[in-house]
Amino acid sequence: MKVCYTREQIEKAVKEKGYKWFENGDYNVNIVGVRNSETGDKITNRFDDCLTISYKEDNKWKFHCFQCTTDPGDDWMDSPMNSKGTAILVPGQYRGSHKLRLHQGKYLALGQQKNVKVYRDRDQDGKYDFNPDTIDEGLFGINIHRATKYEGKTSTYVDKWSAGCQVIASNDDWHCFLDICQTARDKWSNNFTYTLVESKDIV
Repeated sequence: MKVCYTREQIEKAVKEKGYKWFENGDYNVNIVGVRNSETGDKITNRFDDCLTISYKEDNKWKFHCFQCTTDPGDDWMDSPMNSKGTAILVPGQYRGSHKLRLHQGKYLALGQQKNVKVYRDRDQDGKYDFNPDTIDEGLFGINIHRATKYEGKTSTYVDKWSAGCQVIASNDDWHCFLDICQTARDKWSNNFTYTLVESKDIV
């Protein structure tokens, strides 16, 4: 998978899906995850996806692309915490789906506040099942948060960091992302739209 993208590529992919692209005013952020299509249904247990954020500052575009996972780690795939199966976020745009609040009561992150759609994978067969028949919609704690808590460090394996959450691997990247979100909240409101696309959608 391509390590990173340009803002123009992300904007084009979002607009071609018919989703909203926010461009009026400073820090009107576009948070877009890119799931690695190249790995198919393989559980890599790696941070091999991207989380991007695009916004304007002084009316000039800014863009960041962070290494992340948009898929659950193998620990939760092997041992689902939900009887329906482990959650895998369905690609789409979720308007106002998140807000800044504590993740698991521990540290500031983007917590789910409105319904999202997830695939439910319960068969523990060693691969992701993107089966439309299993789609479940609701509040499941699909948050956007960090992996390692250590400054200057980057997590290598997803393991238990994600049971469906979108997780940034690098602690430094996380704080960069969080600072932008806090400025966006102060300028606009504590409501954030999250969009998930697949790398095959990007040219």
